[in-house]
Amino acid sequence: MEPSTITLIIMGVTLILYTTERIPIATTSILACLALAIFGVIPMTEALAGFGNDIVFLIMGMVVVGNALFETGVAQVLGEKIISLVGTRQRVFIVAIIAVTTAISLFMNNSATAALMLPIAGAAIAASKGKLSKKNTFMMVGIAVCVGGGITLIGSPPQLIANAFLIESGYEGFHFFEFGLFGIPMLVLLLVFFLTIGMRLQKKFFDFSEVADTTPASTGADVPPRSTVKMCIAVGILAFCITGFLREWWSMGVVAMVGAVLCVVTGCISQKRVFQKMDWTTVVIMGCSFSFAAALDQSGAGRLIANGMINVLGESLTPWLLLSAIALVAMILTNFMSSTAAASMLVPIAAFAAIEVGFDIRAAVMITAVAANIGYATPVSTPPITMTLAGGYRFKDYVKLGGLFNVLAFLLIVALIPLVFGL
Repeated sequence: MEPSTITLIIMGVTLILYTTERIPIATTSILACLALAIFGVIPMTEALAGFGNDIVFLIMGMVVVGNALFETGVAQVLGEKIISLVGTRQRVFIVAIIAVTTAISLFMNNSATAALMLPIAGAAIAASKGKLSKKNTFMMVGIAVCVGGGITLIGSPPQLIANAFLIESGYEGFHFFEFGLFGIPMLVLLLVFFLTIGMRLQKKFFDFSEVADTTPASTGADVPPRSTVKMCIAVGILAFCITGFLREWWSMGVVAMVGAVLCVVTGCISQKRVFQKMDWTTVVIMGCSFSFAAALDQSGAGRLIANGMINVLGESLTPWLLLSAIALVAMILTNFMSSTAAASMLVPIAAFAAIEVGFDIRAAVMITAVAANIGYATPVSTPPITMTLAGGYRFKDYVKLGGLFNVLAFLLIVALIPLVFGL
């Protein structure tokens, strides 16, 4: 049996297990990695190599920094400040959190933004004394990170990959806010969705009483007395991490882990608390997701899907239809592999397809990057979405709510294609 066929079968079974949750999704992820190695799709070393990926260390490091903000009381102070400014009305809170998240994600890596904003949102929720809920907020924050990161050239890896491909191929690169032609309307859609139908659907889909609030700030006995000195140190470490991300001192994973070590060394959080509060499910799922990406790439399954869908269009191919098909393929793949991997694999395919039929290569490359950012239907799509599992969601919650927004986002992209590219 061809490796591409084996890969598609394993991913299909994995998707079923993710959806039914008959086995915990972290365990399912590990089983899928092992299956890819056992059946020879990728070597065992590569099946487990994702756990050494820089993004995994970025997540782990920023989780420690975020928990240190809780332990020292900084997150509680910020959360209480947000509540004092915007109150506990859900719609006002949604607008405020989306605005702050988007502003940060314009210039900061998506994963780092999510690792920063989720603890702050959690503290604000705890300060609301039950009037706000993690389940009504965390998924929205993760999606807002992805949407905001899709507005600027540096906000998310797919834009950088697309821009580098164009320049290396001798074409003009993208301008800093050029992706905002799609990103800003997407942000408006996000606000409208979660202020209207999204809010109603969350109340219908999610059982808010089924998972107790596990935010460290939610119980007074769980949090030590506040120390002004340690609060200042924690803020300084956070500032160090943000500065390191922006100035690219080292890789983001290294910066985050240095910040995590500093939190322990300075006593902002104990090593025992680090292991107690680490979101191991997110770490496992994220580590395993790179195996899926490698399998799709090396087995040819990803290219098989992409080329197959484009070839199906046949003689009826038009610029709008080609770009819509590229967007559809990118959206589907990015829900099961990282947006970085999806963009890396699809950008050349989209470019070659455009050249072959005489269409605008910049439009094809740009639409690939845009669509590679809209993976909201599964918790394994991108790190910011995976990290929202801390809100107590199940796999099917993402399919129901994130999937609906995913469809709306795709339809918005398709509708904007003629306007943006003048087709």
